[in-house]
Amino acid sequence: MAGLDRNTPIPTEITVHRKSRRLEIAFDDGSRFELPFEFLRVYSPSAEVRGHGPGQETLQQGKRDVDIVDISPVGNYAIKPVFSDGHDSGLYSWDYLYGLGREQEALWAAYLERLEHEGGTRDPALLPPPAPKGGGCGHHH
Repeated sequence: MAGLDRNTPIPTEITVHRKSRRLEIAFDDGSRFELPFEFLRVYSPSAEVRGHGPGQETLQQGKRDVDIVDISPVGNYAIKPVFSDGHDSGLYSWDYLYGLGREQEALWAAYLERLEHEGGTRDPALLPPPAPKGGGCGHHH
């Protein structure tokens, strides 16, 4: 569980900018970051996105238009956003958010490079439809 490193700055202000789809976060060391919702979604700290170990990450695609529909505090150490695609299992601790802010440019470049390498897309309209649920092949015999 990502907790609070005692050297990590504490947020003094968290603002959700719905029109520009950005989370603005100011820390007590004077740092201020604007993190796009799409960036937060593709770098969710959840096991669903990150896996349970190195190399198990799931490439997130089609998240260009994702919104944050709700956000709630978790104790005094994290926030839990609910995204418009239903994703709600990521707990964003202060140290994780601070790291995302500090490394945003490099992380975003790495994400775009991986998308290109794997033939992925940020555009939800270009994603293939999800596989049918229920275990069958989809044909009626």
